[in-house]
Amino acid sequence: MASKEEENLPENKKLARKEKELGNEAYKKKDFATALSHYNAAVQQDPTDITFHNNIAAVYFEQKEFQKCIAECEKAVEVGRENRADYKLIAKAFTRIGNAYRKMEDYKSAKTYFEKSLSEHRTPDVKALLSDTEKKIKEQERLAYIDPAKAEEEKEKGNEFFKKGDYSAAVKHYTEAIQRNPEDAKLYSNRAACYTKLAAFDLGLKDCDTCVKLDETFIKGWIRKGKILQVMQKPSEAHTAYQKALEIDPNNAEALEGYRACTMAVHSDPKEVWKKAMNDPEVQQILKDPAMRLILEQMQNDPKAVQEHLKNPQVASKIQKLLESGIIQIY
Repeated sequence: MASKEEENLPENKKLARKEKELGNEAYKKKDFATALSHYNAAVQQDPTDITFHNNIAAVYFEQKEFQKCIAECEKAVEVGRENRADYKLIAKAFTRIGNAYRKMEDYKSAKTYFEKSLSEHRTPDVKALLSDTEKKIKEQERLAYIDPAKAEEEKEKGNEFFKKGDYSAAVKHYTEAIQRNPEDAKLYSNRAACYTKLAAFDLGLKDCDTCVKLDETFIKGWIRKGKILQVMQKPSEAHTAYQKALEIDPNNAEALEGYRACTMAVHSDPKEVWKKAMNDPEVQQILKDPAMRLILEQMQNDPKAVQEHLKNPQVASKIQKLLESGIIQIY
């Protein structure tokens, strides 16, 4: 049953609304051609209503006719402004233009229209769209900036400054090289060397981590990481880094030297022994075993008790594991 407001509408507006309703039914059924004909008929009856233009634009959007969608939305805004339409409806038209540009991957234009939409009416959804679009623009710019040839030029400049001992200048060139070719593991290793010289160990360590993540077989990255960790007085972690390097090349002199130095440092520092041992799941499991805890207590009170326990092969293997990890020395 029609409301009083609808009953008092001029005949053309009544007809326009009927056409819109028919259009909406067809739109829900994804019968876009029929929906479009009804929405156009609604505009013919009442060209002053922004809603009909927004509906036509919605059909074009579904049909992936994005340029037509944008043109219709612009017409909607024009009609809306002339007839003092609700700002939410104008915002809706701007949002749809933004979404059409997103579909065409023209993110800068999309950003402009999302901003226009928010200036009319702020909603969380459009704010999220704007934020995501800004991220896409940054990513496009980042990808457009990649140029391996220029990265190589910058790396060479960085090498020259490194040789001269101007490590700050070298960092700038290596950073530019990384931006030009972010997948090159060697560039991070080079910059890590500069950071080490500048005593910026945290930054150097971060670059080493990126380096070996990009290329696990790049031995220099592991060795450099080991050296930085040694300087940071983290022998247990450095030991692991050198171990990784030796898995790549068991005869590498730098890795062998670092590994041996860290082995001595770790076993001379009870805290480091405990820390390393407790990172081993097998050690954790042994120490959780109530029977083993009781055996360890007996061994602590009576060192001779170990001989008796070693007769049991299962207990013997667990004690051997604790000896290798250095944990028994702590107990």
